Amino acid sequence: MKKTMSKTAGVVLGLALAGTLGATGVAEAQAQPSIQAPAAAPAISTAGAGSSAVEAPPASVVADLKAATSRARASLLPNARVICYAAHVQDIGWQSAVCDGSVAGTTGQSRRMEALAISTSGVGGVCADAHLADIGWQGWRCGGDGTVVTVGTTGQSRRMEALGVQVGSGSVGAQAHVEGYGWLGSVSGNPVYVGTTGQSRRMEAVRIWV
Repeated sequence: MKKTMSKTAGVVLGLALAGTLGATGVAEAQAQPSIQAPAAAPAISTAGAGSSAVEAPPASVVADLKAATSRARASLLPNARVICYAAHVQDIGWQSAVCDGSVAGTTGQSRRMEALAISTSGVGGVCADAHLADIGWQGWRCGGDGTVVTVGTTGQSRRMEALGVQVGSGSVGAQAHVEGYGWLGSVSGNPVYVGTTGQSRRMEAVRIWV
């Protein structure tokens, strides 16, 4: 699989997603749930494509994510790998951005995650896909470093059930907090999938790191 993304126009994220979980270890790390993997991630030039429309987060959320990514990068080495993300949560709306393994969403409140916005630096960009109630896998959304990629829905009271994440180079790790299970086992690889499919269980919180 290709480990870096070309910097020319029409660049692609460069990794074909497996049709099964395979080496990502999700099935082993999370013995109780099951996840059916989505189709391959698209080219960045077609990142807007998807089976379900995604409403962009408000400008304030985008600005918060970009600022958080910049702060995290500035606190580390110039070429540090950074991933920041913000969750849209039932009855709360968009939360503030968190980075590099911090928790987005809620635990102990029985609130569903409905959408997630992600920004990266130093990893060559990110693709994300959400498995949603009554929709299934929504379709991959991709963007280069410094852009904000959003998956899920807002204003539809629709739970997110699983999340797929892939970065342009190196590996990514993630962990999901799921209704009835709590925190599932963390997974790492590229891509990775967390949560469940086929069980009608809401994701309540997530952690992601690179």
